[in-house]
Amino acid sequence: MTFLLLALGFAIAVATLVTYRPIRREPWSLPVFVLAWLPGELPLQCLVVDGVLAGLLASHGGLEAWWGCLGLVLCAGTAVALAGLAVVAHRSGHLVDRAFDEASGPPLRTPEGFDPTPSWMNNWRVALAVPFRFRSVRRIKDIAYDADGLRRHRLDVLVRRGPRAEKAPVLVYVHGGAWIIGEKREQGIPMMHELACRGWVCVAINYRLSPKATWPDHIVDVKRALAWVHQHIADYGGDPDFVAISGGSAGGQLCALAALTAGDPTWQKGFEDGDTSVAACLPFYGVHDMTGDPAASGLYGNGLLELLEDRVMKVSIRDEPQVFASASPEQRVHPGAPPMFVFQGRNDTLVPPVVARRLADRLRETSKAPVVYLELPCTQHAFDVLLSIRSRHTTMGAVRFLESVRHGRS
Repeated sequence: MTFLLLALGFAIAVATLVTYRPIRREPWSLPVFVLAWLPGELPLQCLVVDGVLAGLLASHGGLEAWWGCLGLVLCAGTAVALAGLAVVAHRSGHLVDRAFDEASGPPLRTPEGFDPTPSWMNNWRVALAVPFRFRSVRRIKDIAYDADGLRRHRLDVLVRRGPRAEKAPVLVYVHGGAWIIGEKREQGIPMMHELACRGWVCVAINYRLSPKATWPDHIVDVKRALAWVHQHIADYGGDPDFVAISGGSAGGQLCALAALTAGDPTWQKGFEDGDTSVAACLPFYGVHDMTGDPAASGLYGNGLLELLEDRVMKVSIRDEPQVFASASPEQRVHPGAPPMFVFQGRNDTLVPPVVARRLADRLRETSKAPVVYLELPCTQHAFDVLLSIRSRHTTMGAVRFLESVRHGRS
């Protein structure tokens, strides 16, 4: 028991340490993300589990040797650090407010009567953390947005149960997964369910994945899904005149790229006349630089470029640099960009925070629309997946942004 108590104290201490001070170089970036994700997003739950396990081990002989006592001391110190992470997560609400205050472009006016309280994300659900299925939201599954019969060319529509809405605003969500994994039912759940509870129509899409698919198959599919939404979403109560888009990680890159290249015939072969415009875009921790620019990647290494060259683009950046440049949202910024809210975790070890900063800076310099940038301290990749203290604040920030853009358009 003494060794178990020491091992517990050491493990939770290391995980908490890299949550505060992540290692940002390969090959440690992915293991650090795995270690730091839960302590960063669920610090109170980790604190409770740590305390219960330490108490059980201590009461069953874990303090019979000095190393067991050391393990208990590590657990106690980690509990204090975890409480600090909970405080940091709670302050995300103030950072969201500050981001709105510092937004560039035309002012964002929150509509009168906007309720900042989550419709369904109560304290009990936040304690459970896992976004279970919600009875108030109905998911219409596996609708084909292309007639080729591919399973990856399907989407789900999420609507509030009850009488069908008419002319409801629409959000399209693009999942992440490094362009090689992921599924439409795994990500974006807190935000989509909050919006659906407020009367929005949400659409979660799949797209072809590498290595079977080769770029630009991924962005072509996203645009094809957008064209389908504009053409058919009225059948589900949605308003084709207000279609916003969001996504995380690779999905963040795809949603930002789609928003910045609306109507570009290069990626709309066969549906050139399809409407792929969006009213707003909310990329979460997106890979906005696909060129491996050292100024953006820093110590993160060449992992991204190796992945893109070997499995996604399947060409060398030396041979075809324009393929990588054209896929980079930060290089596609223009004055007509839609309103954008860029989210990023400061301690992200998979996507360098400077990538999101550079996109936000270029948007502020060029775009005529509102630009909001939110960078969250002690925050890892995929911070919006679980029902956490932090994701509660970021979800409501996203809802506020979308409602403000919609209010401004009206």
